[in-house]
Amino acid sequence: MRYLENYINSIRDKGNSALADAISKTTEDIVPKYISNFSYREHVVSLLVGDVQSGKTSHMFGLMSAAADNGFCIFVLLTTDNTLLQQQTFKRAERDLPDFCVCDENDYLKFFNNNMKKPAVIVLKKNGSILKQWKNNFSSTKFVRGNPLFIVDDEADAASLNTMVNKNRQSTINKNLSEIKKTSSSSIYLQVTGTPQSILLQSLKSEWKPYFIYYFRPGKGYMGGNFFFNDDEHKHIVFTDNEESSDILSDDEFPENGLKKALIMHLISSAHIFINGGTVCNFLIHPSVKTAYHKKFAEKIGNYLNEISHSHEEDDTREAFKAEYEKLHETKKDIADFDLIYDTIYSYLQDDKINILILNSTSSFEENTQYETGINILVGGNSLGRGVTFPQLQTIYYCRVAKNPQADTMWQHARMFGYDRDPDLLRVYMPPKLYKLFSDINRTNNNIIAQIETADNGNDIKIFYPKGLKPTRKNVLDNKIVSIYTGGVNYFPFYPINTDITALDEILSSFEDDEYTVSLNIIIKILEQTGSEENDWDKDAFIGFIQAFLSEKPIKQGKLIVRRNRDIARGTGTLLSPNDRKLGDQFSDAVVLTVYKVTGNKGWNGQQIWYPNIKLPGNDVYYSGDKTLNK
Repeated sequence: MRYLENYINSIRDKGNSALADAISKTTEDIVPKYISNFSYREHVVSLLVGDVQSGKTSHMFGLMSAAADNGFCIFVLLTTDNTLLQQQTFKRAERDLPDFCVCDENDYLKFFNNNMKKPAVIVLKKNGSILKQWKNNFSSTKFVRGNPLFIVDDEADAASLNTMVNKNRQSTINKNLSEIKKTSSSSIYLQVTGTPQSILLQSLKSEWKPYFIYYFRPGKGYMGGNFFFNDDEHKHIVFTDNEESSDILSDDEFPENGLKKALIMHLISSAHIFINGGTVCNFLIHPSVKTAYHKKFAEKIGNYLNEISHSHEEDDTREAFKAEYEKLHETKKDIADFDLIYDTIYSYLQDDKINILILNSTSSFEENTQYETGINILVGGNSLGRGVTFPQLQTIYYCRVAKNPQADTMWQHARMFGYDRDPDLLRVYMPPKLYKLFSDINRTNNNIIAQIETADNGNDIKIFYPKGLKPTRKNVLDNKIVSIYTGGVNYFPFYPINTDITALDEILSSFEDDEYTVSLNIIIKILEQTGSEENDWDKDAFIGFIQAFLSEKPIKQGKLIVRRNRDIARGTGTLLSPNDRKLGDQFSDAVVLTVYKVTGNKGWNGQQIWYPNIKLPGNDVYYSGDKTLNK
């Protein structure tokens, strides 16, 4: 049986040829190089990166089908510890992989009795007791040891990594996953995520740094970070004044918080969609991680709906709807007639056809699935992130601004991304501070993608964010491995050495003592010839950051300041003169490399040497992980 061919054909039969072509490209790029030639002797870790809600599951299933064609027959599909998401993934696997034996968490007998007749897929939450049970299940069979495991870890940056790495211990989930791998003689562990920051900064010894990384581009019609946060006109963003949930809950009239306007916008969008034959329209409110707030926001929305229903014939209510309708009409030119929309909304209110749903750790899976049809208002916290998808999500109200924001967590909660939205009706309500954070994350995401696509295997990825925005949670990063640099700070080796001073002399021979705008490639060539007697100058890290800039813009320029005949004492810790420091600070948005050629008279044994000083651009913080894997 040709599993991949059947899977691709099933997608084409549903009329989605573009998705079928995209999956085919992913499998054609990955399978010959990394799956077909698998050694059956090692445990290989890899990383599949896709934009949030861009179709990662379809690509995962395509790679699993291709792996089955190459002899893999035991697949473990991991989800976050979320029953809603686990069941959503299990039911989708049952639907989309009919040639496989798809097993739920309690289907050990089904898996055992299948006995390799079909490729088996076990869909598991990353829950300690569940993983331990299946580790024991695999160990008790006679066929798992003799076959390679193919483990697909969806949202692999959540829970899977060792959260006790700096305590020289292993966290429970991480340990269980390691033990599951060892139930077989070999395995391919495919990490999958749209937020790979924590994985990219893993150390080699952690055994979770990927051997290869692959990024697949989203398909036509995808609305992601660039759609929302790279638009100077802000057509789809409505800025609000309040950032704290408590302020909004205690404020009934202050219009700038935008909650009531967002509800009105949702009702108008829903009416238009249903008038034109649609069956679902969702409004998502993300106020806080505190479950107590979720109920209060749901109650506030309920009060708004009652108020609107009882004041339907009043001029003030009609004018409030007319004002939001006109704003939508600016982007949705063919929106239905206002009177028809207004009357439709009233009929839905009278018939109780508008649902308010709370999605959090206290709500059940059955309750959570009600948003697949109808007009819904969803209120929740962490359950809104990490893979849970909401069809026809048109309005989003976001007021949560974390005190110590983490880029990967924030991005996962951006549920507005996806395909099945009407872009002309989309509206996202958020405070300007939150918009700035999302824009900064989007900028770095684009740079990470550029590095993956231009670098060999994409292992040595550099990451940088503005001060105050961290890439990920610090408990999964090895403090001994991850290096952190700050933009605007001068870095230089305490005891510098030149790898080849003749080569440096040749490179710099064209530059008199002055300041120059130069290609960043020239700065790389200079840095390659530098070093230090101590472990205080990582030229490879600086080169990596510069290559990260070049991956997005190959002609990007930097600043080079050249000075000769400098009589600087060895080991004094001082380098730049006040004038040169001031000169370099003028170029705050550029890489600035200052090189002094010292006379060698003061502690240098009479040897001349080029002394480098580098300043990374902006007000960003730069993160460098372990070096590239060499396999």
